[in-house]
Amino acid sequence: MSNQYKIETKCIQSGWQPKKGEPRVLPIYQSTTFKYDTTDEMGKLFDLEEEGYFYTRLQNPTNDAVAEKIADLEGGVAAVLTSSGQAANFYAVFNICEAGDHIVCAAAVYGGTFNLFGVTMKKLGIDCTFVDPDAPEEEIAKAFRPNTKVLFAETIANPALVVLDIEKFARIAHSHQVPLIVDNTFATPVNCRPFEWGADIVTHSTTKYMDGHAMQVGGAIVDSGNFDWEAYGEKYHGLTVPDESYHGVVYTKKFGKKAYITKATVQLMRDLGSIPAPMNCFLLNVGLETLPLRVERHCYNAQKVAEFLNAHEKVAHVNYAGLPGDKYHELAQKYMPNGTCGVISFELKGGRQEAIKFMDGLKMAAIVTHVADARTSVLHPASHTHRQMNDQQLAEAGVSPGMIRLSVGIENVDDIIADLSQALELV
Repeated sequence: MSNQYKIETKCIQSGWQPKKGEPRVLPIYQSTTFKYDTTDEMGKLFDLEEEGYFYTRLQNPTNDAVAEKIADLEGGVAAVLTSSGQAANFYAVFNICEAGDHIVCAAAVYGGTFNLFGVTMKKLGIDCTFVDPDAPEEEIAKAFRPNTKVLFAETIANPALVVLDIEKFARIAHSHQVPLIVDNTFATPVNCRPFEWGADIVTHSTTKYMDGHAMQVGGAIVDSGNFDWEAYGEKYHGLTVPDESYHGVVYTKKFGKKAYITKATVQLMRDLGSIPAPMNCFLLNVGLETLPLRVERHCYNAQKVAEFLNAHEKVAHVNYAGLPGDKYHELAQKYMPNGTCGVISFELKGGRQEAIKFMDGLKMAAIVTHVADARTSVLHPASHTHRQMNDQQLAEAGVSPGMIRLSVGIENVDDIIADLSQALELV
């Protein structure tokens, strides 16, 4: 897609480019396999000698069109879609890490990511050190080891709403010769494009704003193509030395800037298989077409709701970078001048018990695990998404026992505020 187009146009036009007589709307290639005429043709695909489709676990035309669109939105060279955001974060890191390696991760991240890196990946022999994203550079640098392969963070942390200083994290990562991977789920490429600030790889839970309607679970990994794997070939030998499972192919030599995404596709998808269904990718594509419109409304509504809550006598404090008094207001103005996201976190003066009473009193806003879709929803992180964490881990993740995560939808903002208001009367 031409880079002259703005993001609103790319959300509609990128990815699927029909030829004469082909469907205008992206088709669903609901097939596991693809036919070839000769044994040799198929063999060349398995040897990575030619491009083409042969089995949907590796690639599918519907999935690839949507991946291409997301890569275009982020300004990357290539992308791969996964069956969930969790799979995207796992693959993004596991693609360049193995047993004996180490990663550094911001402590203020989604609870599922915290468990993935802090518990499950340890079982694979990959250690993780969590750092305070607001700490000075020299403090964060102390967490690095000779075997550190990745620095990971979220543009807007879920649910603490910490706004990442992307340039700072990029400097730290690159001074230690590792890539910066940023989960950009909450901001979306409409409000923030981390590659423009030095990030190397971006991940998404496409389940959230990109889909926007809570219809499919999915993830995406996008590579900027900017990190020089060969410069640190000994460290990233999975990309720079022959892969014996593909007759000795060297990904960086054969695929250049697309080496990282190609390896994730042909190796990790081949062996671990966390693919999205073509039908899910079709639904995701429909959501992407209205992403800029929805993000604008989410941000408008969230700003109004944050201002209402901030002025309410029963509310102890509100976390939303759109508020001038917020700790992250300045960073948000730098990295996301058009708005951050539709998610707010706040705490009532009565703490955990009052939070539960308030949530149970809501009529329109639903208590659901989900976040970031068209409908207003609410969740209590300490009881739900971060339930596995102890009090110290909760504190490190920026989650207090009474915190409420409110995902402001695209309904009329007066109706949203009215629902919140009547529930606050019950507290």
